[in-house]
Amino acid sequence: MSGLRRYEILVPLLFNDGRPVPGPFLAQTFTELRDKFGAASYETQTVRGAWEHEGSVYEDNLTRFFVDVPDLPEHRAFFREFKEKLKTRFSQLEIWIASHPLDVI
Repeated sequence: MSGLRRYEILVPLLFNDGRPVPGPFLAQTFTELRDKFGAASYETQTVRGAWEHEGSVYEDNLTRFFVDVPDLPEHRAFFREFKEKLKTRFSQLEIWIASHPLDVI
């Protein structure tokens, strides 16, 4: 076991009103992760998703950022705070951040 955890963050490419998210918002998110952890990755392909809220179905075009870090409580705390920042930046009710143990071979 390597003691690492991968955090994956899905952020929208379009605001809820259909306007494209400005490229600098995505670049800023990537830079913040890279600066904090020394490395970060993101996908250039579009991740398509759908979700339901209060009886309405919403479809999203998303991108995924991911970071592999030591599995430490302070890193989990960082991502909890970062999530709130991203909800504001991308004008979202929710930002999906998933994490899972990572075994690097």
